[in-house]
Amino acid sequence: MSKSERNLQSTEPKADLHRIQTGALVIIAFAVVLFLLVQARFMLISLATAIILFSLTSDVITFIGRLRIGPIRIPNLVASRVAVLLIAASLLTLTSVLLAQVNTVLVTTLSYAERAPEAVASLFSLMGPKTEAAILNSMQSVDLTSSLRRVAGQAGSLTQGTVLVILFVGFLFGERIWFATKLSNFVGDPERAARIGRIITSIIHRVNYYLLVKAVISAVTGGMVFLLAAFFKLELAVSLGILTFVLNFIPNVGSIVATGFVALVAHVQMGDPATTIVIFVITGAIQFLNGNVIDPLLMGRALRLSAFGIILSLAFWGAVWGIPGMFLSVPIMVMLMVVCSHVPALRPIAILLSREGLPESERMLDRSSQRELFSDRD
Repeated sequence: MSKSERNLQSTEPKADLHRIQTGALVIIAFAVVLFLLVQARFMLISLATAIILFSLTSDVITFIGRLRIGPIRIPNLVASRVAVLLIAASLLTLTSVLLAQVNTVLVTTLSYAERAPEAVASLFSLMGPKTEAAILNSMQSVDLTSSLRRVAGQAGSLTQGTVLVILFVGFLFGERIWFATKLSNFVGDPERAARIGRIITSIIHRVNYYLLVKAVISAVTGGMVFLLAAFFKLELAVSLGILTFVLNFIPNVGSIVATGFVALVAHVQMGDPATTIVIFVITGAIQFLNGNVIDPLLMGRALRLSAFGIILSLAFWGAVWGIPGMFLSVPIMVMLMVVCSHVPALRPIAILLSREGLPESERMLDRSSQRELFSDRD
């Protein structure tokens, strides 16, 4: 046996041991990160929400800061403080509206609690009396009162989260004008810092576009559901419209839950299976038209996300952060895809996350980053 063959055989066990150690370290690191995500989820959810709100308004503030009315230009400092005040007022107003609607739904649900099991069981009457009786027994075994109390407790923490989000947004705007300088000094390479800045800007623009389009589609869908519920004189017409608007931000699952909830409320209140079916079909048609025709038409190729990847992201973040994680799943996936697109070692992940296997290229990055987000100072 030659010397080279002996060296090759001696290095193979070392290489295998190195791969095993690397795999073990990756598993341990993932477990630690997952533990931290779960334990600090309230703080992290508030921070993620604050970053999204900050990114939504930063583009507008930069645009306003570049406008001139004669010799007068609005300073970025003034625009940032006004933005924080408007965000705080909007969040507090939205929180009060949501809490009022949750309270209305809970009170109405308690009044329907006695009729709900029979109404739900009657939906399965076509499957035979035994099936209907089994469904009725299952529904009666559910402690609806304690479940509603848990929901009310979670809704109460919404105010605390709102205050924390406002504080985070204020600090982000306070650091906004120094972000480029800090990034350049942190990286140590101006060209690399500029490239990272373009990646961040691309992420923000894509997330902003998704949220704006989703908000418009969800508002239209919620308005149509409200008109439908008002036409059939449902007691929770306003709440159903708001609930549909909010749930439509959860991809795929949200529209299904909203449609089922509308039909359930209609059946519990009216008790007529034919009317329930009509409302269910119309609501489903509204969701299908807005979610599968108009939504993709407006989104176009802006996101280029894999549908299967969206489901996986929804399941993972829903398991880690609950319902807030479902709302944040798509923005987090957009961020992950853009970052992986520009890191050569992680580009295969971006290919899997993209819809056609075509992640973001350098040319697309330059095009989406023509406007600098953190450039102006006053």
